[in-house]
Amino acid sequence: METFKYHGGELVCESVKLSDIARQVGTPVYVYSRARIEANYRRIASAFAPLKASVHYAVKANGNLAVLRLLNELGAGFDVVSAGELFRVLKVGADPARVVFAGAGKTDAELAFALDCHVAQINAESADELRALNDLAGARGITQRVALRLNPGVDPHTHRHISTGHRGSKFGIEMDEAETLLAHATQFMNLEFAALHIHIGSQIPDPGPLVEALEPVMLLAQKCKTIRALDIGGGFPVEYHEGQTATAPKDFARAVVEMLRRSVSTLEISIEPGRFIVADAGALVAQVQATKRSYGRRIVTTDAGMTDLIRPALYEAYHEIIPVIDDQPLNDSTDVAGPVCESADYLGRERKLPALRRGDLIAVLTAGAYSATMSSNYNSRPRAPEVLVEGNLFRVVRQRETWEDLVRGEMGLSNP
Repeated sequence: METFKYHGGELVCESVKLSDIARQVGTPVYVYSRARIEANYRRIASAFAPLKASVHYAVKANGNLAVLRLLNELGAGFDVVSAGELFRVLKVGADPARVVFAGAGKTDAELAFALDCHVAQINAESADELRALNDLAGARGITQRVALRLNPGVDPHTHRHISTGHRGSKFGIEMDEAETLLAHATQFMNLEFAALHIHIGSQIPDPGPLVEALEPVMLLAQKCKTIRALDIGGGFPVEYHEGQTATAPKDFARAVVEMLRRSVSTLEISIEPGRFIVADAGALVAQVQATKRSYGRRIVTTDAGMTDLIRPALYEAYHEIIPVIDDQPLNDSTDVAGPVCESADYLGRERKLPALRRGDLIAVLTAGAYSATMSSNYNSRPRAPEVLVEGNLFRVVRQRETWEDLVRGEMGLSNP
């Protein structure tokens, strides 16, 4: 299924021309395909069906309420990493009994909110968090189900900034400490240690690192009789480069099935996909503002930059960039820059693009995940709107911010 394709020389999302969206809504603008989100969700749910796995969508990938509402209707649970994300999923009617609260540095206020909302599970990342959570649960007279997030010390062979299960990572509890905590679980009278959790990173290239990480986790689960569930996280890869082939979810599921079969395990399984569901369902549409040559390099500057899509600047990430109107041959190598006053503000370098002019439109593909959700107001730039396409219709699901929005809540000095 191709989300964004040319039809009559114009790039469309489902049956809507991106040029029509840009004309009516302006640029930059994020565009999402409902059909693609649905297809991706069903694909990963089907892949893990043999494990009867619960699917909790990782809200940090894209937390737009329209996206969350759609996934809630499809039957997804949710993985949240802040009280704000929990607030979002509750706004769309999500059942707290299908919400898992993860995150490395939860405050007392966040833990209290999660307890008061009766979330299904809290994934704890430290002994300090367990002690705080135990006290808060005790004050409410309840017992809270928890999972220990483990750091198995495994390198997932992905980018260093999205690797989370290796030695030295800030995430998770070292295996020996986790075993000690489980052996002294009676210290935490208000907590039910029911699950173990790992998430070793994003864009995991193949099942090998996941299986390696699961081996010590399974041994720990067998030692602790209260453990009845295993949360294996997400990290399933998507294709950012044209022609790239990412390992399919069914291959990860098959590897986990084989691992559990060897361990004779009856653990309940859950997964936390985020990027896989929404990444290739989205594009960032931008307008060219200037073109020039500088010391032999061709530079095109657009009205979208690192405040709209920070991944290239933060992760050196690659996103395919294509013209919205396909009516010219590809030209020489082009650097696509943004308008932000930072030298790192490039959407892509050395790309084959036509001879673009001021006013032309480009689309940055695979921008449905970690784009709008990581956007900022740096340089006092209003955040871009988000649009959801449904067949031959589209609707704005987040309005463009205004200059007034930028200063709302600030207390300026009054005139003398």
